Amino acid sequence: MGDLLRSEEMTLAQLFLQSEAAYCCVSELGEIGMVQFRDLNPDVNSFQRKFVNEVRRCEEMDRKLRFVEKEIKKANIPIVDTGENPEVPYPRDMIDLEATFEKLENELKEINTNQEALKKNFLELTELKHILRRTQQFFDEMEDPSLLEESSILLEPNEINRGAALRLGFVAGVIGRERIPTFERMLWRVCRGNVFLRQADIEDPLEDPTTGDQVHKSVFIIFFQGDQLKNRVKKICEGFRATLYPCPETPLERKEMQAGVNVRIDDLQMVLNQTEDHRQRVLQAAAKTVRVWFIKVRKMKAIYHTLNLCNIDVTQKCLIAEAWCPVSELDSIQFALRRGTEKSGSTVPSILNRMHTSQTPPTFNKTNKFTSGFQNIVNAYGIGSYREMNPAPYTIITFPFLFAVMFGDLGHGILMTCGALFLVVRERRLIAQKIDNEMFNMVFAGRYIILLMGIFSIYTGIIYNDCFSKSLNVYGSSWSVRPMFNSQVGGNWTLDTLSGNAVLQLDPGVPGVFAGPYPIGIDPIWNIASNKLTFLNSFKMKMSIILGVFHMLFGVSLSLFNHLYFQKPVNIYLEFIPEIIFMSSLFGYLVVLIFYKWTIYNVSMSREAPTLLITFINMFLFNYSDSTNKTFYKGQIIIQSFLVILALACVPWLLVVKPLVERNQHLKKKSQGTQNFGGVRVSNGPTDDQAEIIQHDQLDQHSEEEHEFNFGDVAVHQAIHTIEYCLGCISNTASYLRLWALSLAHAELSEVLWTMVMHIGLSNRGFGGFVVLSFIFAAFSCLTVAILLIMEGLSAFLHALRLHWVEFQTKFYIGQGYKFLPFTFEAILDGRSED
Repeated sequence: MGDLLRSEEMTLAQLFLQSEAAYCCVSELGEIGMVQFRDLNPDVNSFQRKFVNEVRRCEEMDRKLRFVEKEIKKANIPIVDTGENPEVPYPRDMIDLEATFEKLENELKEINTNQEALKKNFLELTELKHILRRTQQFFDEMEDPSLLEESSILLEPNEINRGAALRLGFVAGVIGRERIPTFERMLWRVCRGNVFLRQADIEDPLEDPTTGDQVHKSVFIIFFQGDQLKNRVKKICEGFRATLYPCPETPLERKEMQAGVNVRIDDLQMVLNQTEDHRQRVLQAAAKTVRVWFIKVRKMKAIYHTLNLCNIDVTQKCLIAEAWCPVSELDSIQFALRRGTEKSGSTVPSILNRMHTSQTPPTFNKTNKFTSGFQNIVNAYGIGSYREMNPAPYTIITFPFLFAVMFGDLGHGILMTCGALFLVVRERRLIAQKIDNEMFNMVFAGRYIILLMGIFSIYTGIIYNDCFSKSLNVYGSSWSVRPMFNSQVGGNWTLDTLSGNAVLQLDPGVPGVFAGPYPIGIDPIWNIASNKLTFLNSFKMKMSIILGVFHMLFGVSLSLFNHLYFQKPVNIYLEFIPEIIFMSSLFGYLVVLIFYKWTIYNVSMSREAPTLLITFINMFLFNYSDSTNKTFYKGQIIIQSFLVILALACVPWLLVVKPLVERNQHLKKKSQGTQNFGGVRVSNGPTDDQAEIIQHDQLDQHSEEEHEFNFGDVAVHQAIHTIEYCLGCISNTASYLRLWALSLAHAELSEVLWTMVMHIGLSNRGFGGFVVLSFIFAAFSCLTVAILLIMEGLSAFLHALRLHWVEFQTKFYIGQGYKFLPFTFEAILDGRSED
């Protein structure tokens, strides 16, 4: 239980690893994931470390595997992931892996190069085929007399008059379809209208051999006269990236050439199919093992990267490493080192020594799939200081409960619980699917939080008797109008009274009207009462204050366990006691008054009950002459005055006494010649005789305790703490009123949604009403999920988060530690790269 309430006890260990066994030992430590290595070469460049060549080789293999993976994904081949956890390859196996990856990469590159060349040739032949076919159509059309008149504009006027027929030249090619308009305008402007352009679209898109994209192109033929225009046309085609192809002038030659192109296209298509089949076989074979290869390579890279953090002794036969590790895992670490030594075949065992250091150890809280979500909520505020109280165990209950106080609705709670149960029951299948959606992964990681929030919402929904804004009449109402018709008991109602009044007030003072408290939750009669909001506001506001004060008092109480554990009696007497007195004498007393008023004042005395708000204000003002607000009990003036004076006395108690006591302690120890007081021992596990303790960093091990005492800094720090706590007690108590406000908002939104949407469908009758109700219910369901479950749920979640971070955790949780980041292969197995 202690490990759950506090972070794990950590120790700094020194490892002596034989050179031939270091690789296998680090591999075994990575499997158990309980060691955080420290960098013993911070001043050494990463390119000058011993195993930099091995790291580079691993990076090169990783690059080749990423290339193979990219090709596999490009081919739409699924990568096989059996969840296998392969063992780390031995260093001697690196050569075989490198040869395998080199061969695979070269084979794929050669296939891709050949395939790209074949596709490029195939594209050129295809374009040439379309050019030959379209060109023949152009020439056939040009034999039309009307088109011949149009082409006569290419001749000079004097030559037309002379009837001298000149021979026209032409070029044919292919261009992107989207460039045709610009291409045509450029030809017209540069050639001054002395060219004749004909173009036709290619129906089927063509594949770009470089990118693999489908592009739409058009065939064109340009007629011109003279070499000067020919050069201009070719330059324009080159600028627009148009591809020109040779085209015979006679129909017979074009027909023969087209037949030859068709034969070459058929042969090339067969070769392309064979090449693609071979490429698919290679990629399918690689897809079966590429995930295992990735894990092996990244494990090797992580090991060599870790070995670069170690020092090498002068004999070059031993590696020295330092690492943080949990004291409770020392035995498993020793076994891992022993297994690594046996695997390497070394006869010299590895040595682990615990070290004494003044450095603050990292914070490590053991979690499982249930507690990890709540621990992440705490860590989002700040990583806990070493060995201080961990708020996560208490957050497991308080967080979903405070959420449910704001979200309380039986129907919505059931929907939320069912959604979370689906994620919990099918968690293995969902994990195996490895969904990459960030929103889904966030919700899935908090599935147990959502489950508890749903369960607690069902409970608070029963207490509020609220289900989709409607009350459940399970036990019948405790209110009755029948006694109001009975003249013998003072009632004077008649049927005319009921018919002539829209609103009537039931008098609980009449016997039989109010039969007593409802068995559980709120009486359903309040759902139709005109003063429903007045009653619920009073109830929920008082409930919020009660929950808030108890929550904060619990947080202050937890600080006592921190003071006891760290052996700081000064903090107990000069911080904890005045803090608990200050809050209890003011806001704790307010809670007592709330319960006192609920229990003492019955129906007949309720009209004479004093107002809590006025009483609390008069308590601070010492104003007891207000005749409109009586006292609750005898001696109230004396008790309240004493509590206020006691609370005010706690302010200088907190503000002044602690700095003075610390100053006297410092002067006393300094006069004794002992500045090095209060030394810190990292571990309280085995004694010096049970573990080999090495003195480490002796010059700096008491640097934290030897700092010069500055009374001004201590006084300012204590003043800030005092002001923050005293004013925070008031603001934090008011902050818990958000429990009331959000609960009211959720209930009102639910009621508005029912009245404005669902009530429309229920008001219709007959078959038409059934059809309308079907559509209305679909809209009601969508709005309920989108607004009340998601938006309102997220709002209540954030407010519950704020209450824990600010109002609860600040009472005892410093959160200035740093996280324990062990060397582990688990991140690699989850598909994430190592840091």
